[in-house]
Amino acid sequence: MTARITVNGQDTPLAPAAPHTTVLDFLRERGLTGTKEGCAEGECGACSVLVARPGVDKPTDWVAVNACLVPAAALDGQEVVTSEGLATAAQDGAALHPVQEEMAVRGGSQCGYCTPGFVCSMAAEYYRPGRCAHADTDTGAGTDTGADAADAEHGPNGFDLHALSGNLCRCTGYRPIRDAAFAVGTPDDADPLAQRREQAPPAPVATRYTQGDAEFVRKDTLAETLDVLRERPDAVVVAGSTDWGVEVNIRSRRASCAVAVDRLPELRELRVESKHIEIGAALTLTEIERRLDGQVPLLAELFPQFASRLIRNGATLGGNLGTGSPIGDSPPVLLALEASLLLAGADGEREVPLADYFTGYRQSVRRPGELIRAVRVPLPLSPVTAFHKIAKRRFDDISSVAVAFALDVQDGVVRKARIGLGGVAATPIRALAAEAALEGEPWTAQTAQAVAAVLRAEGTPMNDHRASAEYRSAMLGQSLLKLYARTTEAVSS
Repeated sequence: MTARITVNGQDTPLAPAAPHTTVLDFLRERGLTGTKEGCAEGECGACSVLVARPGVDKPTDWVAVNACLVPAAALDGQEVVTSEGLATAAQDGAALHPVQEEMAVRGGSQCGYCTPGFVCSMAAEYYRPGRCAHADTDTGAGTDTGADAADAEHGPNGFDLHALSGNLCRCTGYRPIRDAAFAVGTPDDADPLAQRREQAPPAPVATRYTQGDAEFVRKDTLAETLDVLRERPDAVVVAGSTDWGVEVNIRSRRASCAVAVDRLPELRELRVESKHIEIGAALTLTEIERRLDGQVPLLAELFPQFASRLIRNGATLGGNLGTGSPIGDSPPVLLALEASLLLAGADGEREVPLADYFTGYRQSVRRPGELIRAVRVPLPLSPVTAFHKIAKRRFDDISSVAVAFALDVQDGVVRKARIGLGGVAATPIRALAAEAALEGEPWTAQTAQAVAAVLRAEGTPMNDHRASAEYRSAMLGQSLLKLYARTTEAVSS
């Protein structure tokens, strides 16, 4: 059957697009030019669109994603809404959707290039279940005092500004955009996109889309997928495509065969059991964050610092670990949590401790044809945890150094220490020497100072455009001192 996508309620065939064609190009070629290309790397949000996905609190969530990264073939059988479609969904004959109206009246658009992307990301937060808040309260938008928000990043209407963290504006300035976000109300009961949340999302569609010598494949089951990977060892595995999409756009890489795993049910389970938590490798970071709801504090600290909400809506733990990048944000955290990986192949499944998984720069013990099925985090969790990401920007940046701590401190003594590091070696590593130096020692300033010197010597940091080797080493030691300063009172109480 011909691959098809429902775009703004209209059934739209994918052909004649090539298998590597992005959703962005697919939409623009069909006249939906509100979706823009700004960076082609998922960093500016000008291409943001809404996709109907399995919900956390309702059957369906409207999720904003970077259209520049996702292959259009990956949305076979799915539903997409663009900024043009939002206007169509406006109520009572209005020309604009409520979020578009607020952006207009609050002065949130100047040149207008980024505006459709902002609007789509804002709409995803507008429709987020649970964003109730004080919709009828005067937000104070446009005033110096602002709203009765709990903090500068949350409005009294429940709007989380992190929903816009992946959207970049170069001319308007962010104040009027924030004002618009904090002014939106709640969806009307007759809002068709709000009503759509109450129905099941589109089911995954088995796809074999071929154009020329290239094909995009999605199977119904893990077993079928593994058979394809055994037959096609050259295949590229894609989930959220937040990494591969950049390769396609910036480096013009093309895959003769791309195999999608993001909708495989075997890779989308999350189970909390007595001895461990098992997280499906194809769950997006946003799904994991909302389903765990703080049950793993170290992961909860990681998520807001991992790229942007737009990226987290597509990125997966399986993808972040599968690339083998030494500066990925999740490996240091998972190393500190003593996580292991469940690797599935055509001949069976095996469990590998994450500490033994990486073998070299972007290399691992994963065999050809194997997939990361799940990440397993053992229980109980260490009570003292922290994730320190050192980067040039507070959010939405690549780390220069990443440090994750998980300590068990009892009666003032460090009984167990696990420290994961990123950005200081060819692979993510455990700080084994620092861990050994901490264990059995009193949790005191003297211990922190002594072990900070040990931690500074871990790894083999290098000089590059993000940081010098000396700076990276200094930040390792400083991270432990920061942890001590922030946890001493809690540990002693």
